[in-house]
Amino acid sequence: MKRLLLTLSVLLLSITSNSQILNPVKWATSVVKLSDTEYELISTATIEPGWHLYSQAVPENGPIATTFTYDDSEGNFKTMGNTTEEAGHTVDDPVFEMKIKYFENTAVFKQKIELLKEVSTVTAFVEFMVCDDTRCLPPTEIDLVFNLSDKTPTGTERTPTETKVSKEGKGTDPASNKGLWSIFFIAFLSGFAALLTPCVFPMIPMTVSFFTKQSKTKAAGIKNAIIYGICIIVIYVLLGTAVTGIFGADALNALATNVWFNIIFFLLLVVFAVSFLGAFEIMLPNSWANKVDSQADRGGLIGIFFMALALAIVSFSCTGPIVGTLLVEAASKGGLAPIIGMLGFSLAIALPFALFAAFPGWLNSLPKSGGWLNTVKVVLGFLELALAFKFLSQADLVLQAHLLEREVFISIWIAIFGALAFYLFGKIKLPHDSPLTHISVGRLSLGLVVLSFTVYMIPGLWGAPLNLISAFPPPLEYSESPYGVGFSKMGTASVLENHEGLPDGGHLLAPHDILAFNDYDKGLAYAKKVGKPVMIDFTGWACVNCRKMEQNVWPKPEILNILKNEVVLISLYVDDKRPLEDHEIVESQLRPGKKLKYIGQKWSELQTVEYKANSQPFYVLMDHDEENLIDPVGYTPDVEEYHAWLKQGLSNF
Repeated sequence: MKRLLLTLSVLLLSITSNSQILNPVKWATSVVKLSDTEYELISTATIEPGWHLYSQAVPENGPIATTFTYDDSEGNFKTMGNTTEEAGHTVDDPVFEMKIKYFENTAVFKQKIELLKEVSTVTAFVEFMVCDDTRCLPPTEIDLVFNLSDKTPTGTERTPTETKVSKEGKGTDPASNKGLWSIFFIAFLSGFAALLTPCVFPMIPMTVSFFTKQSKTKAAGIKNAIIYGICIIVIYVLLGTAVTGIFGADALNALATNVWFNIIFFLLLVVFAVSFLGAFEIMLPNSWANKVDSQADRGGLIGIFFMALALAIVSFSCTGPIVGTLLVEAASKGGLAPIIGMLGFSLAIALPFALFAAFPGWLNSLPKSGGWLNTVKVVLGFLELALAFKFLSQADLVLQAHLLEREVFISIWIAIFGALAFYLFGKIKLPHDSPLTHISVGRLSLGLVVLSFTVYMIPGLWGAPLNLISAFPPPLEYSESPYGVGFSKMGTASVLENHEGLPDGGHLLAPHDILAFNDYDKGLAYAKKVGKPVMIDFTGWACVNCRKMEQNVWPKPEILNILKNEVVLISLYVDDKRPLEDHEIVESQLRPGKKLKYIGQKWSELQTVEYKANSQPFYVLMDHDEENLIDPVGYTPDVEEYHAWLKQGLSNF
C-alpha cells in the first residue's frame, strides 16, 4: 500500500505540475517463430520526430549505447549470436569528434534464441539514451516482455505489443506551438507578398467591379464579399488538408528529414525561383480556368465559390511557387503545419479582396499596376533561390558529405543577395522588366537593406556566428575552420584535483578553471560556507548540447565572471556509470521495486522528482535553503538571455 501511494503521488505531481518530463521513445515487442525451438525476438523503438536513439555500437568516450540484456538466469533459453540492428545514420559528430551511429523515427532490433525448456515468456531490459537538437535525456532502462505462448505459424510476426514505460510523465512542448505560430505568421506575410505580384494585384479591381454590378444593395455586396473571402480560405485550407491527409502528418516530417526529399525540395525551389526570375511561367491548363470561369456565372453561393476557385487557378503562376514553398517548409515541421500555413496564406489573400469588394471606394487609394509588380516577383525569386540552399544543406548535413560547409553556404548567400542588391540598384536587368529611368525611394531603400545584409554575412566566412540567420547555414562546427580562422581548439586541461586551496570535493573545470563540485552535499556545504548561491548543472558526459553551452556560452566574459566568482557550480552527471556506495543504494521513487545502482541514476532521479524534468542541460539557481531563486532553464544558446537569467536569479538571492 505504501508503495502504491508513493507511485500515485509521483504520478499526480507529474500531471498537476508544469511537467517537463519527456518520454520520446516507445518500445514494442513481437516474436517470429523460426522452428519448434528457435524464435526471433524483435524490439521496435518508435521515436518521436526530432529525437534520435544511439546505436548498440558507440566508440569509447562517446554517448551511451543502446544495450539489451536478456534474462536467461534460469537456463530456459540461450541467445544465438548478437542482437542485430538496422543501418541507421552514421555522422561525424563534431562535439565528440568521432563517428556515431543513431536512429530516427523507428529502430528495429532482433535477437535469435533457442529454447532449452518450455516457457511462455522471455523477459529482458534495454538501456538507452536519446537526444534532440537542444537536449539529451539520461540513460533509461525499460523492461521488455516477449510472449511465446501463442502458436504463431513459422515465419509470421506477431502484432507488436507496446511495452509499458515506467516513467509516466510526459511534458508539454511549448516549442511546437511556437513553431505553428511562426508558420502562420510567415504564411500570412507570404500571402501579402503574393498580392503584390502581376498575376494577383490587377485582379482586385476586376473582382470589385463584379460585386458592385451583381449586388443590388450595399449590405448584399458586403455579404457576398465576406462569402468570397471565406471561399478563398476554404480552397487553400483544403489544399493543406489534402497534403496532410495524403502523406500523413508524421510522414511529412519523416519525408522532410530524408536526404532524397531534401534534394527534391531543393530542385523544386530552384525551378520556382527561375520561374519568378522570368525564364518561364508555371501555369495550370487554360481549360481548367475556362471551365471554372463558366461556373462563376451561375450566381449565388456556388457562383461565388467558383469565382474564388478561378482566382486561385488564374493566379497560380505567381501564387503556385509561394504556396509550394510554404507547403515544403511546413512539411519539415510535420503535424498540422501545412493546414496552418495555408490558413495564414489564404487569410492574407482573402482579406484585401473581401474588404475592397465590400468598400469599393478604397480602390482609389491603390497604386496603379506597373513595372513594380514584376520587381516584387523577381525579389521573391531571389528569396526562393536562397531558401532552396537550406534544403540542400540539410541533405549534405545528413550525408556528412562536407560539400556544402558553412563557408560555402554563406558564400552562396552573399552572391545571391549581392546580385539582388545590384538588381534593385538597376545594374542587372531580367526578362519582363520595364525600362528603368530612375530608382524610386522605396526601391533604393530596399536595395540598401539588402546590401547591408550582404555585408553583414561576409564576416561569417571567418567564423562570425551570424545570429540573425543562425537557423539557415550549417552550424559553426560544420565548416573548414570550426573555431574561426587563426583560432585552434583549446586543449583539455587536466583537472587539478590536488590543487592547493581547493575545498573538499571541488575541482577546477577545464579549460576556464571554474570551481565545480560533482557532489550535491559537498557543493551545498561549500556554498553556505562562502555565502554564495548554488547553480546546479544537470548535465551528462554524452550530452551534446551541454558541451555546446560549455564551449559557446560559458566562455563569454559576462557569463564566465558569474560562474567563477558569484555562484557555486554543482555539476551532476546523470549518465555517470560509477556504482553508488553501499549506504547510498536506495529504492527508486520512480520505479518501485528497483534499486538505484549508479551515481548517474541518483542525480537523474533527483532532477525528475524535484524539478519534474529529465532533459539535459538543465540549470537551477537556488539559495541555501534549497529554494529556487528563479525558474530553472534548459538549453539556452542565446548569451544575453542566459546572462539575464543568471542576473535575475542572483538579484533574488
